[in-house]
Amino acid sequence: MRLLLVSSSGGHLAQLMCLRSWWEKHDRHWVTFDTDDAVAKLQGEEVTWAHHPTTRNVRNLLRNTTQARRVLERTDPDVIVSTGAAVAVPYFWLSKWRRSSTVYLEVYDRIETPTLTGRLCRPVTDLFLVQWEEQRRLYPSSVLVGELW
Repeated sequence: MRLLLVSSSGGHLAQLMCLRSWWEKHDRHWVTFDTDDAVAKLQGEEVTWAHHPTTRNVRNLLRNTTQARRVLERTDPDVIVSTGAAVAVPYFWLSKWRRSSTVYLEVYDRIETPTLTGRLCRPVTDLFLVQWEEQRRLYPSSVLVGELW
């Protein structure tokens, strides 16, 4: 299986790293920001560095959308997995014109209100995962997987 793992650096990337026992068995490509923590964690991995900041930055949303189109064509993933944040949005929406499935894992620390990225990705997500029972009321058709720390 060919994976595309998309996330912001920092805590979002840390959440994806918790899934190592699963993703290390598959062919994969990463998309994240070029920060010290991401460079260290993804040493030896195939990575595309996204443009940041992304939060409410229309210019970088457009740049990341163009980049997402190229990355999706080049990597042709079977599954796109993300823990957010905004860098995931163009990948998830563009996946609907491809054969890629999408899996979104809502972040660990948001249990009272949905994240903006969760709300934007939800309509085009094939499998929406949450880590807390309380998050299920925010995303009624989500699947509870428990905490990933």
